Amino acid sequence: MPELKDVLEDVQKEVKRVGDDYKSLQTSMEKDLKEVRELAEKAGKSAGDGTQLKSDLEALTKGVEAKHEAIEKKVAEILARAETEAKAILEIEKKLNRPGAAGATDEGKLITEATEFKRTAMSRRGELKFHTSLKPEDTNVDEYKAYQDAFKMSLRREVNMLSTEEQKAMMVGSNPDGGYLVPTATSSRIITKVYETSPIDELAYHETITTDAIEIPIDTDEAGAGWVGETEARPETSTPQVGTQRIPVFEIYAKPKATQQLLEDAGIDIEAWLERKVSEKFARMRALAFISGNGIKKPRGILTYPAGSTGVRGTIAQVASGNATLLTPDGLIQLTFALKDKYLANANWLMKRGSVASVMLFKDTQGQYIWRPGLEAGRPSMLLGYSIRRADDMPSVGAGALPVAFGDFRAGYTVVDRLGIRTLRDPYSSKPFVEFYTRQRVGGDVVDFEAFALQVVST
Repeated sequence: MPELKDVLEDVQKEVKRVGDDYKSLQTSMEKDLKEVRELAEKAGKSAGDGTQLKSDLEALTKGVEAKHEAIEKKVAEILARAETEAKAILEIEKKLNRPGAAGATDEGKLITEATEFKRTAMSRRGELKFHTSLKPEDTNVDEYKAYQDAFKMSLRREVNMLSTEEQKAMMVGSNPDGGYLVPTATSSRIITKVYETSPIDELAYHETITTDAIEIPIDTDEAGAGWVGETEARPETSTPQVGTQRIPVFEIYAKPKATQQLLEDAGIDIEAWLERKVSEKFARMRALAFISGNGIKKPRGILTYPAGSTGVRGTIAQVASGNATLLTPDGLIQLTFALKDKYLANANWLMKRGSVASVMLFKDTQGQYIWRPGLEAGRPSMLLGYSIRRADDMPSVGAGALPVAFGDFRAGYTVVDRLGIRTLRDPYSSKPFVEFYTRQRVGGDVVDFEAFALQVVST
């Protein structure tokens, strides 16, 4: 390991340095001893200057003793350093001998290989995530040993000649070592995002035409009449006038594409899948236009007309909620009385899911909730005796918003269908892609402006 190598290099450097110091001291001490011997010989030949000779001998002796002590000190340092480094090496070896350490022992190496084997197997099965942490102590070494034995056996015989357990051990490994034998299963279930929409298409009246627009006769006038005596003259009375309302159709289109090979080789019917996705998108676009469309290249929605009073065509009644920022129970009750009795029999509430949650908490003066949940399958919840239909395209509750619509939408709104969804399969224009040019023609508009009313968040 890199740590052990660094420690050994430090020990070698320290020993070399101390050895060099020891060798230098030893050489110096030998030189001093040589001088002592020479002085002693000189003293034997000439004993005249005894005082000077004695002084020189004492100085040399002290120097030799000092260097000898230094040598002993260096040797002690070497021994202490060696003992410390030896303990460090033992500690490292102890760690290397623990399970999961790489390269120290056969057991540690086996655990490391088994951990990598587990990592590869998890990756192959799609179970390895970016936050997955594989610990050596959690590794099943026996599984890896079984894989090793099965792999060696597979080299000597055909895979289909192995036992069931051996084949299973082979198939959990890496790709080149048998992982290619593991099939990847694809579920037939597709997780699809759920989009909320509005039921106005379901509630409205539908007309199917063969031209680019429909004209609907509008009878909003009444005949003149009066009371007369028996012999009084009968002057002419006014004759009711009729009008027409024209609703044109508009076009929605989509043009997705897919390669020819994808269409041929995919595990699902790509063409049918695209058809379903486009039709769902068309339905949501239609519903949004019937709520808030501006009438330009799309149908006109129920929220786009100005506020007005009952009986004035081209305007829709707006009833204040009674609060500048919230809906109130009183405002909802007032909204129900904005409609004529004729329309109440088939009336529905339209509001966003969040608005429904707010309305569910309203209570009457007796402390009873004015909202009644639908207790039977297929029966909608009731608010003040009328069905609530969730419409995600309606605005959220807020100052000046129109979050609630109430009325008979079959009488009040007409949807005009010219063509259903038509798809042109084009394999020529964008090779190697196949284009699916899909289109639908539809229109819509308010036809009876008295059939429903809107709640405006206002005082």
